[in-house]
Amino acid sequence: MSSLVIAVDGTSGSGKSSTSRGVADRLGLRYLDTGAMYRAMTWWMLEHAVDVHDASAVAARVDQPLIESGTDPLAPSISLDGEDVAEAIRSDVVNAHVSPVATVPEVRANLIALQRSVIRQALEDGVGIVVEGRDIGTAVWPDADLKLYVTADPAARAARRALEEGGTDADAVRASLETRDRIDATRGGLAVPVGATHLDTTPYSLDEVIDQVVALAERARERADA
Repeated sequence: MSSLVIAVDGTSGSGKSSTSRGVADRLGLRYLDTGAMYRAMTWWMLEHAVDVHDASAVAARVDQPLIESGTDPLAPSISLDGEDVAEAIRSDVVNAHVSPVATVPEVRANLIALQRSVIRQALEDGVGIVVEGRDIGTAVWPDADLKLYVTADPAARAARRALEEGGTDADAVRASLETRDRIDATRGGLAVPVGATHLDTTPYSLDEVIDQVVALAERARERADA
């Protein structure tokens, strides 16, 4: 698995983060949460009083934040200008503003370049990596050895995310998720990558999903070695 790249795309609340971390841990791979990078960029813009609804203003500052992602699947981290922001980027204010930041082409170009550098570093170090997001198999690393598109029933997605957020109203969460999906589809994300395996996690436990992906990864490795 030392040179394996697994691209995991899909909708929020579908279980792709937990699945990606579990698969990376099981197979001894690194893990990259690209969504955290967009959140970190959003947090920086808000902290520096940049109007996130002004694409030109965001684009003008996009090269200033220093974003660093830890790739340990058991303890993923994200720092901004040397400061741990793992908790701050999950706040309601970031949730409310990440979409307009993520639609800015300069933001996407900057973070995709950063994501590719993390993948290349893993491969140079002889370690494979699981990368999760919404455009990994389409834009970030189209040549991934295994590409997955993970979804779940909207009600299940909302229930999972509400539970993660400490009992938030599931109906409100569902509306938020559907809004995010529409925005992401408009900006070119949230598309099924060519050659991706579509995995609906609704009827499965997390362990069952991880088992399925590990089996797919093993077959991908066999094909690569053939």
